[in-house]
Amino acid sequence: MKKVVFATKNKGKIKEIQAVLGDSYNVVAMEEAGIDAEIEETGSTFEENAAIKAEAIMKLCGEIVLADDSGLEIDYLNGEPGIYSARYMGHDTPYDIKNQNLIDRLDGVEDDKRTARFVCAAAAAVPGKKTIVVRGTMEGIIARKAEGKNGFGYDPIFYLPEYKMTSAQLSPEEKNRISHRGKALRELKKRLEESGD
Repeated sequence: MKKVVFATKNKGKIKEIQAVLGDSYNVVAMEEAGIDAEIEETGSTFEENAAIKAEAIMKLCGEIVLADDSGLEIDYLNGEPGIYSARYMGHDTPYDIKNQNLIDRLDGVEDDKRTARFVCAAAAAVPGKKTIVVRGTMEGIIARKAEGKNGFGYDPIFYLPEYKMTSAQLSPEEKNRISHRGKALRELKKRLEESGD
């Protein structure tokens, strides 16, 4: 089992990632790897930010580091909150407030104009090799009210018409199978295996 450090402090994310990567990798959070660093995301795309985080942490620990940058893009709001999803309305603002704000901003907007997607760019920085970056997306619409207790972040307002429920109402297994992060991580795992890492 290969140890990989995942550049996050989010425990929910680590669980999700371990489930997707399976038994070939032992995923540890930055803290467990003894790293306490704040990496400034200065990129203008999800891909750039994921690579910045992975490479910065890899330089600190000298091990394989995975990082992702993900967020919600709402077409009616010109792609907001986009790469600022985590910082939208301030880092410390609870997601129920962020989610309600987005619902309020779409008040009166018809379903066909409420289209949105979750985007995840995932990067793998391997010592001595070129960083691998991939992208996964999950399409849906913004719900009229928050529903569901599974997941985190914007999941309760992200409605999946084909499942007739929000992302936060899916089981963790189902969510991993169809989510933006699940897609990106499976592709990243495939690319790592192909390169022998």
